[in-house]
Amino acid sequence: MGRMYTVEFGPITAVAADGDFDWFEITPADDKPLIVHALFIGQTGDAGDSQEEFLHWKIIRGHSTSGGELATTPAPLNPGDPASTFAAESFNTNGTIASSGTPIDLHSDTFNIRVGLAMVWTPEMRPSVTQAQTTLVVRNMTTVADDLVVHGTLYVEEL
Repeated sequence: MGRMYTVEFGPITAVAADGDFDWFEITPADDKPLIVHALFIGQTGDAGDSQEEFLHWKIIRGHSTSGGELATTPAPLNPGDPASTFAAESFNTNGTIASSGTPIDLHSDTFNIRVGLAMVWTPEMRPSVTQAQTTLVVRNMTTVADDLVVHGTLYVEEL
């Protein structure tokens, strides 16, 4: 087993005008594949039935990095582990989402923003990426109906 890291953001406001955005973008270092173990996304802005909405999201492997808005420093779960060698970004909006390269959709789903999203993959189903495939993104595919205050954490193993 490799070393475990979290990539975290929030609170950040998801603005309705932003369109699609990448919740997370991770780019492995040379010869150090990455495996996603878990994903959590929640919001604190909309609480009532009238504000309920469903968001479509995907995990996509193979884009080139976007060089987007929020560089995020992965944090080791074990405080004795060294800093990660992979690059991470979070919350890249429509103007900066990863879009070039040869994308492959690995997972597609929806979630209710009032409930949030909690995914913990079994070992056989964990999305992974190597340097040869460039980057893995977790993308929101739906324009939010109104502004949301969002938070998220991605659990990543670096081999």
